[in-house]
Amino acid sequence: MRKRTLGRSGSLDDVKGNPRADFLQGYFSERGQRILQELVTMSDELSTRPAQVALAWLLSRPGVTAPIASATSLAQLAEILDAVTLSLPKPLLTRLDEASRR
Repeated sequence: MRKRTLGRSGSLDDVKGNPRADFLQGYFSERGQRILQELVTMSDELSTRPAQVALAWLLSRPGVTAPIASATSLAQLAEILDAVTLSLPKPLLTRLDEASRR
């Protein structure tokens, strides 16, 4: 099983001890939970990481010139860079779009 930045539960407990925990708390809304669950589900379906799916989704959106990503290690940087070559099929893009709207 791949190591995840956030646990499968997608709860605030998953970010305890993370240097960005205070910042991340604002993303644990109902909408944020839906999006996170889709990202985790899709990353499992595609055998990739949630961060890669998130960045690939943002890169596919019209009007998004450059998603902002942060890495605290070379391994995270490599993971982020892999998102550039990840092409998400239309049905997956639609699922993410729908999760972000509800």
